[in-house]
Amino acid sequence: MKTQAWQFAARVEHLKDQGLFLDPKRGAVTVRAYAADWLERRLVGENTHRNYDSFLRLHLLPQLGRKTLAAVERADIDRFFAALSTRLSASTVHDRMTLVRNLFQTAVDERRIPRSPVDGAKLPRVGTGAVDEDAIPTREEVDLIAGHIGPYYRLSVYLQAGAGLRVSEALAFATQCRRAGILREQVRRTAHRADCPDRFVPLKHRTPAAYRDVPLPAFLEQEIEAHLRRWGATSVGGRDVLFARRGAAAGAMPTATTYGADFRRAVRAAGLLGRDRTLKYTPHTLRHFFASTALAHGVPLHEVSRWLGHASIKTTVDIYGHLVPAAWERCRQALEQGLGPAPADASAAPRTSTGPPRLLDRRWIRSAESGFAQVTAELPTFRFNVCCTSQHRCSDLTNM
Repeated sequence: MKTQAWQFAARVEHLKDQGLFLDPKRGAVTVRAYAADWLERRLVGENTHRNYDSFLRLHLLPQLGRKTLAAVERADIDRFFAALSTRLSASTVHDRMTLVRNLFQTAVDERRIPRSPVDGAKLPRVGTGAVDEDAIPTREEVDLIAGHIGPYYRLSVYLQAGAGLRVSEALAFATQCRRAGILREQVRRTAHRADCPDRFVPLKHRTPAAYRDVPLPAFLEQEIEAHLRRWGATSVGGRDVLFARRGAAAGAMPTATTYGADFRRAVRAAGLLGRDRTLKYTPHTLRHFFASTALAHGVPLHEVSRWLGHASIKTTVDIYGHLVPAAWERCRQALEQGLGPAPADASAAPRTSTGPPRLLDRRWIRSAESGFAQVTAELPTFRFNVCCTSQHRCSDLTNM
């Protein structure tokens, strides 16, 4: 017995010398207690924090909360994953299991447990999220939705379709967002209660001092002016917002839920239904219209990504990359010029680039013609600022 105790003590001292010793007491904390502390230390936005907290309370803690960190095994994670998969979509499960992985990896990094029980667990495969072309409304359909939604929300439809704003950004639109030729300092509305201290928060993926600039087409300027003439603006949280609620709820901000009901009624009234009589479009599909129309007019993908406010251009590529049909033909021409057989006549002129071809897919030519601008030999342009340091050019999106 003494020999075994001596050997154990020697191993402990050796691990300490190697910096590998883990104090068992540090792994004895329950998952519930550690998860609360872990979440408190996350530097995330208010909405993200709320989503994390909801997932932990409703899913992870009821199943694993009583166990200590050191007691959680791979089998526990497998059972939790299986239960989660029966209640949530594959993409949601993937995102939430990533959260669980990060939680236990933090415990490993803090030397509470030797290894993460999530290591090796296979997360569900999710698609790239590429938008279905049939899920993109046409110019005429956007106008139909704007015409059937309540007059007070007409502008919100065009803010989403004409500037690519998220629904929360459109509902929080304020006069301070409008600059000469651009939209700036959009905010996301996250609360509508009168006792909420922070009624507006920064744009997604941005800090309070950051912003993004979006081209402001002339038609959208006109829609904003028409809205202000008819409805004016309401001061909420120090901002002159355009969509504050009226009547008994005067001064409160609309929520995506209440707005969604108005939007669904407008889509149904416009007759925009699928074969199974379900609604064809949601507010988010208006952003698809903005992105697809810009890409169909040859606006670079990285600029569209910037205007949409994506955290990474990879997100934009995954969703909209297949909507750039001219890239396929440009690739064919470039390879033909670079790798194709040389001219039989040595005196023949060398290969030269003929420039990017026209869009070959007739559907997208029609989409461009029914979008923000008519396809003409020479499109008018306007200038707008990006990050206050440079000037860019873009198709004039004024004829909507």
